[in-house]
Amino acid sequence: MPRFVSLIKSSSARPFLTGSRFYSSPASATLKERLVQLIPEKQAEIKQIKAEHGSKPLGTVTVDMVYGGMRGIKGLIWEGSVLDPEEGIRFRGLSIPECQAKLPAAEGGSEPLPESLFWLLVTGEVPTPEQVRVLSKDWASRSAIPKFVEDLIDSLPKTLHPMSQFFYCGYSPPT
Repeated sequence: MPRFVSLIKSSSARPFLTGSRFYSSPASATLKERLVQLIPEKQAEIKQIKAEHGSKPLGTVTVDMVYGGMRGIKGLIWEGSVLDPEEGIRFRGLSIPECQAKLPAAEGGSEPLPESLFWLLVTGEVPTPEQVRVLSKDWASRSAIPKFVEDLIDSLPKTLHPMSQFFYCGYSPPT
C-alpha cells in the first residue's frame, strides 16, 4: 500500500485509492456507458478527499529530487497498479494470479485478454465476457491505418523514433 494511503486509512476514500471494487460491471454496459456512470462517482470521491485531506503534506521535496525528474516525489495519485517489492504487482488490488482467475480469457484460452485487463484498470471492475467481446470488436473496428499514413511513415528516415513518426504524420484515429 502506498505511504500516502496511510494518511487516510480510516477515511471513506480508502476503497477509491486502493482500487478495491472487485465486482463485475453491469452486464449491459459498454465501457463508454460504464465510464459515464463512474466518472461522477470518482469526481465526488476526489472532491471529498481534497476537502478532508487537501492540506496534508505527502513528504518533503529536495532540489536533487526536482533535478532528478520527479524521482521520489509524490506528485500523482495512480490507483491502477501498485508494485510491492515483496508481493509483486497488483492491478486494482488484484495480484497476477487473481487476475488470471477472475478476468475473461479468449475462448479456449487460459490467460486474460488485454481488453479485460484494460477494463479493470480503467473502471476498477472485473468485466463480463460479453463486455470484453464488445470492447474487442470496438478496438478491431478502429484498427485500420489509412494507406497514406503507411506510405508517409515508410518514407520517413529509418532512424526516426517511432513516436516522432506518428507526430510527423499528425494522424489521430476517428472517434
